[in-house]
Amino acid sequence: MSHTHRIPQVAGLLLAAGGGRRLGGRPKALLEHHGRPLVEHAARALRNGGCGPVHVVLGAAADDVRARADLAGYVVSVNPGWEEGMGSSLRTGIEALADSGADAVLVLLVDQPGIGAQAVARVRSAYRSRTTLAAAAYQGERGHPVLFGADRWADIATDAVGDQGARAYLRAHRDAITLVECSDVAEAFDIDTAQDLGRLD
Repeated sequence: MSHTHRIPQVAGLLLAAGGGRRLGGRPKALLEHHGRPLVEHAARALRNGGCGPVHVVLGAAADDVRARADLAGYVVSVNPGWEEGMGSSLRTGIEALADSGADAVLVLLVDQPGIGAQAVARVRSAYRSRTTLAAAAYQGERGHPVLFGADRWADIATDAVGDQGARAYLRAHRDAITLVECSDVAEAFDIDTAQDLGRLD
């Protein structure tokens, strides 16, 4: 089978390291939604949306998260520098994927439970090559999940500092991004504050 015809491998990367500073220090990964921790919902969204392997980056209370969440079947990394912000977790995830053979990675955040497998599958289907850049859009506004072709990983990791994640990279490469409208299948709210907890059930 020639290289061009194999099914592209799009890995999933779940950033679940945050400490929930504005939630009184409760790790977001362990907030309950439908009776299970958020980290399980998000990891399942990646898997059910067609991503594999699925990598989960933990940070805050990593041992508690491992103990309380069912992460069997996922590759779990712990970002020791998670307090530096999301950038370091993105870097940890990209480094963990470097030798996976994946053609692209689709990145999801643990604190957006309104984004499920349908949005993941839709953004995943925008993959065309190892230079693809794609992102979900909500009424035309760029959001998550975001897909990065493997040829871009090194530059994204270099840019991922502090709380920036891939924001600076995405801004610089705006014209290359395929926006995939997802507002009909997902809601892009974050769980950041005590008020937002009302969106979980």
